[in-house]
Amino acid sequence: MEKKPHFVRREFLPREVPSISLALLLAAVLLLNALLYLYLNKFYNSLGRVEADPGLCPFGHFKFGAVKNCSPWLSCEAINREVRKLKCVGEGAVKKVFLSEWKEKKVVLSQLTNSELKEDFLHGLKMLKALQSKHVVRLLGYCEQQFTILTEYHPLGSLRGLNETLHIPKYKGMNTWHRRLMLAIDYVSVIRYLHSSPLGTLVMCDSNDLDKVLSQYLLTSDFHVLVNDLDALPLVNRSAGRLVKCGHRELRGEFVAPEQRWPYGEDVPFEDDLMPPYDEKTDIWKIPDVSNFFLGHVEGSDIVRLHLFDIHAACKKKDPAERPSAQEVLDTYRKVLTLLIREAAMPGTREML
Repeated sequence: MEKKPHFVRREFLPREVPSISLALLLAAVLLLNALLYLYLNKFYNSLGRVEADPGLCPFGHFKFGAVKNCSPWLSCEAINREVRKLKCVGEGAVKKVFLSEWKEKKVVLSQLTNSELKEDFLHGLKMLKALQSKHVVRLLGYCEQQFTILTEYHPLGSLRGLNETLHIPKYKGMNTWHRRLMLAIDYVSVIRYLHSSPLGTLVMCDSNDLDKVLSQYLLTSDFHVLVNDLDALPLVNRSAGRLVKCGHRELRGEFVAPEQRWPYGEDVPFEDDLMPPYDEKTDIWKIPDVSNFFLGHVEGSDIVRLHLFDIHAACKKKDPAERPSAQEVLDTYRKVLTLLIREAAMPGTREML
């Protein structure tokens, strides 16, 4: 009779242990999910996922670096007096770019090189002024009379040098599928912003090949993506029946969208007047190719591509109307990031449950 309690206790304990373990496991999963939520929320905010920027100055002003107060955009007089050119760091069809110095800070001075393209230059300045946000390079000043623009300097340069930058020892820790996907999200965020900008639906026309696209964007020192060149940014206005054409020459190649190519065959010579216009869905067509560059060939990038397969296939629909919006692409990218982070943080949890 004295051994009965001992026998009952031995039989009951094995049933309790799994219940306690399961409860602890569930609690750990819930806690991990909460931490993931807080982490991702902080991650999106810190990487500029929100449009409202509490640190952004009022229109016509700027601040950067550790400076707390906003300053007015520099005038012609201030630029001529206070900005010193150091060296030429680039030249395109429209402007020449100089690394310069202002109050012991590195800045970028852009000057028109071809007077025949002054309208393009002034259009780029107009866009730069109107679209100041977390997605656009910071404007510091300008002089319309001298066709000069002053912007913030980013030492890592354009996205064309991304892979080279990621092989520098200082940045090798950034060369992961996670960080690369975040850069792709940054890029799609810029496209979404342009398609729903304060000015209306804008099309990124300087994008006829991958190299050209990458040259339009800057990589910041803390690994964000900013659009830098806004010279070719026409407006779509469907209600007014206004579509766009990216230039007046024939566009070729698989990178540009089908509707951007001459539709009448090789036997009919190209004529700009006969070329049908199109809308912002040309930008959507190019997203998979640009994202493929961002993802590179690091461990895990193929898994990311697999998760993005369906949305990328939709981006490549021949009919522009069947392609998703930039917002839909962005939402999908964010969901994939969240899913993959959760899976990386909790491998095998499903099997354990």
